[in-house]
Amino acid sequence: AITPELLTEASQRLGCEFSGGYGMTEASGNAVFLDAAAHRLALHGDARPLTSAGFPGPLTRARITPVPADGPDHSPIAGPIAGTVAAAARGAEVRTGEVGQIELAGPQVAAGYWGRPDATADTFGSDGWLRTGDLGRLDDDGRLWVTDRLKDLVISGGENVSAREVELVLATHPAVKAVAVVGSPDARWGEVVTAVVVARDGRTIDHAELQAHVRSSLAPFKVPKRIEMVEALPQNATGKVDKVALRATLGRF
Repeated sequence: AITPELLTEASQRLGCEFSGGYGMTEASGNAVFLDAAAHRLALHGDARPLTSAGFPGPLTRARITPVPADGPDHSPIAGPIAGTVAAAARGAEVRTGEVGQIELAGPQVAAGYWGRPDATADTFGSDGWLRTGDLGRLDDDGRLWVTDRLKDLVISGGENVSAREVELVLATHPAVKAVAVVGSPDARWGEVVTAVVVARDGRTIDHAELQAHVRSSLAPFKVPKRIEMVEALPQNATGKVDKVALRATLGRF
């Protein structure tokens, strides 16, 4: 989701309207849309809708199902994500407002992967729903909120930490230009929350200061135990942070 600060700067520089969306190749592009009116509200002080992905498009349906009991990459899941997940059957939906896996259905959703029946069975349900691998929730109005990638959950000491949640808080620090949060292996905790930070030009950042900044907004177990400073974050061909490359790089610090 775009930040209010970036939206304001972009609006001033470009002088145009903005809209947002959520989707993926398997859904033929965007499936959920946040219209220009929501962005105009944010520019006038009401940024609440801005952090959502918006509403499903015509003929598109979205639902939230429990996180798989074995968790991302078959790691055990502990904590209250999506209620009790161990006994949940595929296709069951969580209660409104609870976080779980986002699933999409509609005429634009692909039938599967060419020549890859195993991957097709894992991703596309027999009922036609696409398991996106993203975490999110639906509100009472049917608006979708994307909270993180399922594989980007950091499981530290049995607690689930959303990397995106920590990134959003760190991004509000005035000395932070860009940030990505991942889990890095740890003998005691299994994983530790690790922040990789790019500082704004000419700024120095004290690690303890960043940790205190996160602690002021989030629970103590979500505070990064490890902070690494870099000149730039690795990106993939679409301009997104390449967290696979980032995790590989962490082992060389």
